Amino acid sequence: MNAAADLPLPVAIVISACLLAGAGLALTGAIGFVRMATFYQRVHAPTLGSSLGMVLILASSILYFSVQRGALVFHEILIAVFLTLTTPISLMLVVRAALSRDRHEGDLSVPPVEKT
Repeated sequence: MNAAADLPLPVAIVISACLLAGAGLALTGAIGFVRMATFYQRVHAPTLGSSLGMVLILASSILYFSVQRGALVFHEILIAVFLTLTTPISLMLVVRAALSRDRHEGDLSVPPVEKT
């Protein structure tokens, strides 16, 4: 027997809507990554699109498995915590490395180091 057939229709619609919206946001981030002109613009699109997309996809996963098992399932929250912590940190490290490289090469489009 198909497990998807056991889902009530309103729950299946909510799960499908969350999955489609999350996938759409992730796709928007990927398209933004391709279309942006500079490296510094490109790093923002995937992280912004993937953050909300990840939340919606994980919410649909929590809802699906909670309905299937008859109890609340929160394993996906660990995934959300790890992604929420690692995505901005890795973005910041990559951008700082690129800034350092560009300053070292003398790129005039990058602002100089502020001396305090």
